[in-house]
Amino acid sequence: MTESGLKVAEPASDTGRDDDAEPSELDAVNASKDEVASSVTGDASPPGDDQDDEAPTKRKASSRRVSLSLRTLVTATAILALVAAVAVMTWLYFGERGRVEAQQQAAANEQRAEQIALDYAVNAATMNFQDLNTWKGKLVNGTTPGLHDQLTKAATSMEQLLVPLEWNSTSQPLVAKVRSDTNGIYVVDTFVSVLTKTTQSPDNLQSTATYSITIDSKNNWQISDVGGIGAVVGAK
Repeated sequence: MTESGLKVAEPASDTGRDDDAEPSELDAVNASKDEVASSVTGDASPPGDDQDDEAPTKRKASSRRVSLSLRTLVTATAILALVAAVAVMTWLYFGERGRVEAQQQAAANEQRAEQIALDYAVNAATMNFQDLNTWKGKLVNGTTPGLHDQLTKAATSMEQLLVPLEWNSTSQPLVAKVRSDTNGIYVVDTFVSVLTKTTQSPDNLQSTATYSITIDSKNNWQISDVGGIGAVVGAK
């Protein structure tokens, strides 16, 4: 104390300033020291470690993509093979079906031509001298215009022979067979059984009449030619 009663404050020591330092500043200093030590001792992790950790993941992803690509390729190939097989089987099926249908249609056409020829032959061989107009009508029925005229003239000539002989004949179908088929034009050999009675043969005379009949399926199945009409008159 001084004589006036006042107390003079003593200056603070350096040691007191170090103890009163802020904790944040001490931490910063310590951290700097640690970083320097780490750089010297080599404890810091090398910058490439993160890339090394990511490499296996990238390789796995790449392998997965390759695997998926191969699987997709195999699946697509199998589907294409299946589609091709189905297409071939379908083509074969419809081809065989078309062939069978064509054969069936050809057989049906031949049968129709044979039936037309057989019906015509039966009508042509059935005559009654007392009603020759009916026979003439059936003789030209279903024929082409050109053949219609030819048969009409032939029937008129035959009438001069049938009336004096008092010709009377009946017939029954035997068989008809297609001889040829040229682009839908059928030539049919036709056979009918004929029972004939005339003034010269009062008893029934049985014979077989043969006709060669040409039928044009493209012309409404009309008869375009007939051979063997004279065979009926010749059977006595």
